[in-house]
Amino acid sequence: MTIRFTTAGESHGKTLLAILEGIPAGLDLVAEEVDTELRRRMAGYGRGARMKIEADAVEFVSGVRAGETLGSPIGMLVRNRDWENWQDIMAAEPDTNPDQPRRRRVLRPRPGHADLVGVLKYGRRDARDILERASARETAARVACGAVCRKLLAAFGVEIGSHVVQIGGVTAEVSEPLPIPLNESADVSPVRCLDHAASQAMVEAIDEAIEARDTLGGVVAVIVRGVVVGLGSHVSWDRKLDGRLAHAMMSIHAVKGVEIGLGFTGAGGRGSEAHDEIKHGDNPLTGGFARSSNRAGGLEGGITNGEPIVMRLAMKPISTLRRPLDTVNLETGEAAQAQSERSDVIAVPAMGVIAEAMLALVLAQATAEKFGGDSMSEMRRNYNSYLEQLGLPRGGE
Repeated sequence: MTIRFTTAGESHGKTLLAILEGIPAGLDLVAEEVDTELRRRMAGYGRGARMKIEADAVEFVSGVRAGETLGSPIGMLVRNRDWENWQDIMAAEPDTNPDQPRRRRVLRPRPGHADLVGVLKYGRRDARDILERASARETAARVACGAVCRKLLAAFGVEIGSHVVQIGGVTAEVSEPLPIPLNESADVSPVRCLDHAASQAMVEAIDEAIEARDTLGGVVAVIVRGVVVGLGSHVSWDRKLDGRLAHAMMSIHAVKGVEIGLGFTGAGGRGSEAHDEIKHGDNPLTGGFARSSNRAGGLEGGITNGEPIVMRLAMKPISTLRRPLDTVNLETGEAAQAQSERSDVIAVPAMGVIAEAMLALVLAQATAEKFGGDSMSEMRRNYNSYLEQLGLPRGGE
């Protein structure tokens, strides 16, 4: 069984469509569980006017009946309320008057966005054809798929959370251990930061960016607890779980850096400072072993080791500025100021929620690969059998 997903839809089109395949039959699932994650994605200080227009909610169109998954593809719609203001711009029908171009053409591509490279690659004249799909609005569909995968993983004791550790030049000081569950504490902050003083300073930095008509980026930490040892594989490059996770995280809009565990910090030290010494333990998820630390971030050799998965993602400042950068007019070839589209000042808190969803999707894939099963009951039997195998005595014990 393979879990996979795809999304369709444009930012100002009628709807976003998500199709999630491979979820076993018998998983309890209601729309409100997906809607909760969609609301979390829309929150965060510094979001734009679009978040005041939309009220994201999922509509199941297949794969769920009577509150349970059927084992068939799950089809989900997230409708765009703003569609009614964009019908003439985004309509699929041909123009009745080809000599009269549609409103809101984008002829001045934004540096840092897909506008220019997309126009050149796909042979378009209006960058609207590119930015509507390149928009981060698409991530609402990903979060819907991730919410279902999160529910699947929760059935095996897995908890996924995130928190903001940096916005602009403000860095949080967060001490271990992190609160459990993590998101209940992080979501209280308007920027999803666990450090109260830093949270206030981040809000002030965002206000300054708003005043300067500029944007900000930042860093988010994503943590997964309760993952069993043995997901992923060392045997082939495309089966290494750390590589698959990095791929998923780098696919998120504006994410430019990913690290696992110590990441770049570990590159500046010695091996004695980079690895996690092994000792006996009593945690069945780690096969009866324990670690003195978690510098590896829960992954060794492309395989989970049973310790929490810890990742950090760096998001660049959003490329749509109200104080636009220099560009070139696609129609005239003359120097111009970049187009100013409605956008956020910062989306780092929301990026953490999207990262949780992508992490859930990859971990659900790896869990299904390891334990298989067309139904939840079959998958649980396989999982429990594996835990029993991990607990068998080893030579010399």
